[in-house]
Amino acid sequence: MKHVVIGTAGHVDHGKTALVRALTGVDTDRLAEEKKRGITIDLGFARLDFPDGSCASIVDVPGHERFIKNMLAGAGGVDLAMLVVAADEGFMPQTVEHLNILSLLGVRRGVVVLTKCDLADADWLAMARADLAARVKGTFLENAPVVETSAATGQGIEDLREMLHALVRQTREKSARVPFRLPIDRVFSVDGFGTVVTGTLIDGHIAVGDEQGAAHGGHLNEAIISATAEIVITKLAGSVDRRKSEETGLNIWQF
Repeated sequence: MKHVVIGTAGHVDHGKTALVRALTGVDTDRLAEEKKRGITIDLGFARLDFPDGSCASIVDVPGHERFIKNMLAGAGGVDLAMLVVAADEGFMPQTVEHLNILSLLGVRRGVVVLTKCDLADADWLAMARADLAARVKGTFLENAPVVETSAATGQGIEDLREMLHALVRQTREKSARVPFRLPIDRVFSVDGFGTVVTGTLIDGHIAVGDEQGAAHGGHLNEAIISATAEIVITKLAGSVDRRKSEETGLNIWQF
């Protein structure tokens, strides 16, 4: 199954988390401090399902300038950008910074989302559209679609979902035949377990093996993984492929 990561980007309090909640039903602000302050501090994650059974992962990043390192961590494995701009404020300092970061990280496709459109009248919206066009000119989002939304009223949410679905279908599938790459987005400690590292696999393939070289592989459609381990990656001579077993219906490793 193709796995595509969509990353939010934009200034603080421009409605990124509310937009993700409207799309997925998931509140990505899970920390007590986030609830108290009303802003995103750490990375949040949600799954976006589409009508044809496919899906994408959304990484919701903080917009405050003090948490830019958290935004950088979340943007490392992004395939598609969702640049969020509040209609009642327009481009702000962190909007510009996030757009520059995405460009430096090599993100090349995405969508611009104008949020909080229920708070702006027709004349203000027209000015916001013109400002958007001028601001993204010369960037990878210059010809990107612009979707006007309101998480409060539901305006444009289904249009945005359809646009994201189209972009996901057009995104190339990650290759499992290239070196393993997993940018680390978080490192934290859990009592009784030790250090836990999380990240997004952007290239290659990983499987659990044993000392005899037998690989135990599979695919996860949806899961929450909490574990610690020592990962040893060994490059073996030859090639590894998979063939479908007619007897079991499973993909079998073939060395």
